[in-house]
Amino acid sequence: MRRRKKIWRGLLYVLGALVLLLLIGVIYVVRVSRIDPPKIADMSALQLQRTDHGNGFYTIKDSWFRHSRSGLYELYVEGEPFERGVINGKLTAELVVRQEEHFAEQIEKMIPSRTKRNFLKYMIGFFNRNLDKNVTEEYKEEIYGVSESASPDYQYLGTNYERILNYHAAHDIGHAVQNLAMVGCTSFGTWGAMSEDSTMIIGRNFDFYVGDKFAEDKIVAFFSPAKGHKFMTVTWGGFTGAVSGMNDQGISVTINAAKSSLPTGSATPVSLVTKEILQYAKNISEAIAIARSRKMFVSESFLVASAADGRAVIIEKTPDDLDVYDPQKDLIVCTNHFQSNGLGRTKMNIEQEKESASSYRYQRMMELLNANGKNNVQKTINILRDQKGLNNANIGMGNEKAINQLIAHHSVVFEPEKLLVWVSTSPWQLGQYVCYDLNRVFGLRGMKEDREIVDSSRIVAADPFLLTKNYTDFVAFRTMKQHIMDGGTVNADSLVASNPEFYNSYVLAGDYSYKQRQFAAALKYYQAALTKVIATKKEEEHIREQIKRIQGKTN
Repeated sequence: MRRRKKIWRGLLYVLGALVLLLLIGVIYVVRVSRIDPPKIADMSALQLQRTDHGNGFYTIKDSWFRHSRSGLYELYVEGEPFERGVINGKLTAELVVRQEEHFAEQIEKMIPSRTKRNFLKYMIGFFNRNLDKNVTEEYKEEIYGVSESASPDYQYLGTNYERILNYHAAHDIGHAVQNLAMVGCTSFGTWGAMSEDSTMIIGRNFDFYVGDKFAEDKIVAFFSPAKGHKFMTVTWGGFTGAVSGMNDQGISVTINAAKSSLPTGSATPVSLVTKEILQYAKNISEAIAIARSRKMFVSESFLVASAADGRAVIIEKTPDDLDVYDPQKDLIVCTNHFQSNGLGRTKMNIEQEKESASSYRYQRMMELLNANGKNNVQKTINILRDQKGLNNANIGMGNEKAINQLIAHHSVVFEPEKLLVWVSTSPWQLGQYVCYDLNRVFGLRGMKEDREIVDSSRIVAADPFLLTKNYTDFVAFRTMKQHIMDGGTVNADSLVASNPEFYNSYVLAGDYSYKQRQFAAALKYYQAALTKVIATKKEEEHIREQIKRIQGKTN
């Protein structure tokens, strides 16, 4: 009896010690998860109020915000970092709040439990505990200024400043953890003999998808910072980084994700490296120097075009290395794998080429450019809208192997030497591309009356695909796909019929039938999927594994 008591006492001591260690661990994680905002000497910008001129047109000093007839929002902001951020946040306040609502809605769909979301908050906080040490003071101040307009409803995810700062690393974290990056972006450029008037043309699709609502409120933003160059980006509420942009020196930058290993800690978000290049570089050498000076925790390709150099290169960067791919010819293509002599030969990159859709898309791009003749803006947009596979094969609507995957947040075309940029309007890159002349926009030096700023003489018409039955069918396909994801019921045959050449139609129908324990139907769909052009090796392996499971059940 005495021995049994000793054993129980010993177990209680051990349990008590474990609980204490767990409590200490939680306290530690909570503490290191906290990120204090930067110290601001002059907080007077917080007293600024926007003037409402009606019809969604707002101003603060010489900065302004408006809703264009194209459906795009347009923003012009100038000033010192903190003031710039405050003005940005106040002018776009509704979009800052709405964008976070969309983001939080996605998180709640993925993680219904509030307890688990709180746990996730601290895990992300722990991972990003040194994030602020890898962001320049200027950009921390700007982010802090924007965060003052964020909603108070999400304090369980962190303070306004912590959340907005962490959102700037969301692309990187999602990219690293999923290694699908939710993106399969494509970009390319031509100049010299490959362009109709010999000047540079850069085109890109930003295929970053986190739900339809995320892409509803796109902002074409123009910045005139107190230091550095003026520049424009295509962005969204609360986000001060850059994923596609061009400055007034004729430097354009677009980013494409590459395969990364799981990082062990935070570093500088890719979007802030891109922004720094736009703000402080006037040629390729300066862009490379900036990229080299920043530590990143994911692998990324920066396609940098320079009017001063009359060419474009790809800066390939990993958490440990940097290389530059210079094609030494009048065209450049960038998908989601590295091409330089150094990083292009790594084991991880070779796997990416073999197992992802990147190489296929690269080959399709080269096929189109070789058949294209001398390039111009219209031809560039035609390529960005291309949905076909190699040799013009029908690979289904929405295939990741297509240049146009029908998920683009935005698509842009730059002419760096002319300081012209075309931005797509919804849906995806199928609507009109509207043109902005940077000289003209920055020459306004503020705007007190609401007016259109696009160059109406250079608008590129919407894709005729929007008027076809195929487009109607694709919308129906997406609706049925969403029903499945939401746990609803669909007719599997109707799902397949809406997009019959797309392997994923059959995979979705197969997975749906399998869950309904309709194994014969699921087997038929999976076997049909194998006859189509499948985007990635991982997806093909899923199909074959499901077939094995069904055959195991029926044998």
